[in-house]
Amino acid sequence: MSWGDWRGRAKGERVALVAQVSAPLRRFLGTEAAGATLLLGATLVALAWANSPWSGAYEALLSTPVAISAGDEQLAMDVHHWVNEGLMTVFFFVIGLEVRRELALGELTDRRRVVVPLVAGVAGLLVPAAIFLAVTAGTPAAAGWGVVIGTDTAFLLGALAVVGPRLSTQLRLFLLTMTVADDILAVTVIGVAYADDLHVPSLVVAAACVLALVALDRAGVWQASPYVLVVVVLWLSTLRSGLHASIAGMLAGLLVPAPAARRELVEDAARAAKAFRQSPLPSVGRTAQRGIVRAVSVNERLQAVLHPWTSWVIVPLFALVNAGVDLRGGVLGAALRSPVTWGVVLGLVVGKLVGISAGTFGAVRLGWGRLPQGVGPGQVVGGAALSGIGFTVSLLIAELAFGRGPLRDEATVGVLLAAVLATALGWVVFRVAARRFGERSAELPRTLAVPVDPERDHVLGPPDAPLTVVEYLDVECPFCAKLTGVAAALRQRFGDDLRYVVRHLPLPDVHPHAEDAAMALEAAAAQGRFWEMLGRLFAHQDRLERDHLVEHAAELGLDVDRFVADLADESARARIREDVAGAEASGARGTPTFFLNGRRHVGPYDAATLIARLEDLRAGRPEPVPLAELTAEPTS
Repeated sequence: MSWGDWRGRAKGERVALVAQVSAPLRRFLGTEAAGATLLLGATLVALAWANSPWSGAYEALLSTPVAISAGDEQLAMDVHHWVNEGLMTVFFFVIGLEVRRELALGELTDRRRVVVPLVAGVAGLLVPAAIFLAVTAGTPAAAGWGVVIGTDTAFLLGALAVVGPRLSTQLRLFLLTMTVADDILAVTVIGVAYADDLHVPSLVVAAACVLALVALDRAGVWQASPYVLVVVVLWLSTLRSGLHASIAGMLAGLLVPAPAARRELVEDAARAAKAFRQSPLPSVGRTAQRGIVRAVSVNERLQAVLHPWTSWVIVPLFALVNAGVDLRGGVLGAALRSPVTWGVVLGLVVGKLVGISAGTFGAVRLGWGRLPQGVGPGQVVGGAALSGIGFTVSLLIAELAFGRGPLRDEATVGVLLAAVLATALGWVVFRVAARRFGERSAELPRTLAVPVDPERDHVLGPPDAPLTVVEYLDVECPFCAKLTGVAAALRQRFGDDLRYVVRHLPLPDVHPHAEDAAMALEAAAAQGRFWEMLGRLFAHQDRLERDHLVEHAAELGLDVDRFVADLADESARARIREDVAGAEASGARGTPTFFLNGRRHVGPYDAATLIARLEDLRAGRPEPVPLAELTAEPTS
């Protein structure tokens, strides 16, 4: 494969179906994959510099002292330690933020999808460590067992974009979920197993900072500055305590809240922005800015600011500082004869492959969960192979375990060699899975699995209209089309050229009244009043208890006795289950999800965007998927 093919392939990966996931996670994946290129470049620069006639300048740069002082207090470290214990704390903080958001709003909210990748992540930590200890048993090198436990998420996603399936969104999500356990356990190992002598007063301050972050969350504080201040104090106290500062970063990120967007805050922000448009005064502008900021969680705001810096600056700097091993003077030959090097290689390349594969298939076999929709067994093995790219965490632990001596150099050679071998092995596995088992993509479906049936579906508009919009909705969803005015805007624009179809996708895990509300809609439909009840329930989302539903039926003039009986109708309940099954088969994971002429819409779902896409369909233009426009996804 030529460089041009690789580059086009990687670009196609980023553009294609990365849009199947939530917007923050889409941005995370895109930035990580792009950052992997810089990471690789920084690694090559470090190796070339350390083995050049100017290697003395490289060592001098790393040992340059940098100090920050305030009065009699001073924090002084050399450049090498500022990167490893300062900037890398920000890296782990961003990982913690992403994990917290996914636990609150993303893929990890459904615990059934979490068990298998988490078991795989734990097994992918234990097996490599056992292999390394077996190879280095009885030698001082055994203390470096932590070198083989981590997976570099940036390199993993970058390699997957090049050597993995052409469409790999679901596999990416599986691997990213797996690295949650990997990252948390790896940071715990760094912070505890490789800690210096502990300073108890600093630990007390750190514990107080943790409690302060919990209190800020409980109090609903939405400004970022209080969290940032506490995190900085937590970092300083952890640094002085003897624990590695990375544990402060991960823990702090996990404690920064990521609440769902609230409809009332979004409406307040919209009104404030409209007021500023009408009266562009500084005071009105500040109010509008404050409203918009408040409508976005502090977790997502911090991610938006910090994540590009970690992927494009901090991690490449880490590689530049840590990957520069001078291989001259027999160092490379010694490394290739060292049990440390081969313990690292076997631990990462073989241990990750065996541990993750065994953990995944064992958990599935025991009935603890299942593979993600669209992901095949061969693709899991390929992803497990790529997980042997340990780079960032591996180099950090090698530094902590061995210092800057021969054992550290040998471990670094092993980490670099493992990255090459793991990528090559992953490439082979993916090719075999594609050719022998037909596993050529790992994506969610994008086609409407159950065609529209005017005799069954709830349809507004002519049954033979050239344009069809199917919306999967949840009556408690604060951003569904009926509530936001999108549905009305589409029908006003296209008139009789559009038929609008509503199907059920209640999400009881986040909306406790959703299933009862769906039954109320079906009970109203039995009396020919589906659309009136839909409008009423959306207008009274705070009144969806069973008694409220009966009151709504009375207000609409329905036969209340019949309505109450139909609330328990099993055929209506079966119809809702059919809609949910159809949504699952069609790749719908949240509400609202739209299908335009049978194809799932990805990206923003405001009226202007949907109108533009429907105009394209009416004109016969192909479906565009520019990455820059893929900035929104169902929120419920």
